[in-house]
Amino acid sequence: MTTFILRRLIQTLVVIALLSYVCFYLMTLMPGDPVELMIQSNPKITSEDIVRLKQLYGLDQPAYKRYATWVSTIAQGDLGYSRTYRVPVGELMGPRLYNTFILSMLSLLISLAIALPMGIYSALNPGGKFDSFVNLFSFAGISIPSFWLALMLIIIFSVNLGWLPAGGTETVGMSDADYFTMIKDRGVYLILPILSLSIQQIGGFVRYARSAMLEAMRNDYIRTAKAKGLARNVIIWRHGFRNALIPLITIIALSFSTLFSGALLTETVFAYQGVGKLVYDSIIGNDYNVAMISFIISVSMVLLMNLVADILYGFADPRITFN
Repeated sequence: MTTFILRRLIQTLVVIALLSYVCFYLMTLMPGDPVELMIQSNPKITSEDIVRLKQLYGLDQPAYKRYATWVSTIAQGDLGYSRTYRVPVGELMGPRLYNTFILSMLSLLISLAIALPMGIYSALNPGGKFDSFVNLFSFAGISIPSFWLALMLIIIFSVNLGWLPAGGTETVGMSDADYFTMIKDRGVYLILPILSLSIQQIGGFVRYARSAMLEAMRNDYIRTAKAKGLARNVIIWRHGFRNALIPLITIIALSFSTLFSGALLTETVFAYQGVGKLVYDSIIGNDYNVAMISFIISVSMVLLMNLVADILYGFADPRITFN
């Protein structure tokens, strides 16, 4: 297994390097570099100043040299400076990553806690009323646009009922409050974003859990276990659910990879200060230092969670070996 993990880590680094260069090159093609913004804000700037500023920012060099310079600064621990927020990228990303992690982790745990039992029970009783309800609910959750669902939640719970805030991360000035008061205040602002994300995630997880469990319970080893007189719980959990874990591990692992990449539409609609909204604002403002670091984090999480999923396959099914 050690050889397998090392080989996959090397492949991960190569993929990250290639994708980061492609993303960096695409960012350089976007209009609105720092010098162009300075020209727009200062009509008295001279052509000599423009040449000097392009040399200062390295904008007169080809993309691959600028990429090499950027990689070397990253390797030294310098994540760059955000032009939009006027702060170092590391100082900016820390709180945003924390906010996104809290939002995504809570919504993921709630979704799994609801979706897996629903999907399994629906698969064990196909064609019944509960199964019909689950299918309707899951299809609705998958089909509803995230921005529309978020707006509906705001209209119902914030505008009409006035129970919850329409957006934001915390009440202004709450950073000086005690720990428990701050947690309570943050929790109130998290309810609607978590509800919006969970409804959509539950729909997808229910479908995957139901499909995987249905397929597992139709296999020959389930009939053999029944013929041997094994208890129903043993058949369901030891033989059925364990074999249904293989596709579920993939879906859950990929869902974990989004913990640090953020939910772009949800965070934007609710004005939640997470990575998703930060990436959107950075791309709009051509703040490529922030956008590139966010991209690297997202890609790294996806690739690493794929590796984790491959390793978990071996624990779920001993027949899987690593070469």
